[in-house]
Amino acid sequence: MSEPFVNKVAESGLITLDLEQFYPRDPIAVMDLKEYLFMGLILKEKDFREALKNTDWSLYQDKNVAIICTADAIIPVWAYMLLASYLQPVAKEIIMGDEKELFKTLFLKNIAAVNPADYADQRVVIKGCGETPIPEYVYMEITRLLRPVVKSIMYGEPCSTVPVYKKPANKP
Repeated sequence: MSEPFVNKVAESGLITLDLEQFYPRDPIAVMDLKEYLFMGLILKEKDFREALKNTDWSLYQDKNVAIICTADAIIPVWAYMLLASYLQPVAKEIIMGDEKELFKTLFLKNIAAVNPADYADQRVVIKGCGETPIPEYVYMEITRLLRPVVKSIMYGEPCSTVPVYKKPANKP
């Protein structure tokens, strides 16, 4: 008679955390200040203010916006402040930087929403393989966030993990 099949992974008490669930999926828009420069060189306050008044801000509704300047120009600080004052009521998130920086900001913000207390004294496996490539900084951030509260952190799949951290045993 054969032994009944026992799923040791299911009985191990491991919690698998799939970082794909924190992947930013909201629409992204890039706003280039180059379009507002006079002769491609300078930002004239009066013209800039007028252009902003005439901008269709609904194009940025519920989007994450990266503000860049692809021209070699000096942009005064107040220009970024002015843009933020127009974008804040409509955009989800605004950053000064390119699309890659915006993506990183959004990913880390999503990870920051994790409640470490939900993983207190647990054995956590951070899923290592998936459909979507996850940047290294996300793995580092989730480790930094969970390490103070978990019993252990592993990387990979529950059937094949790499130990990352194990809480020292309490000594009497």
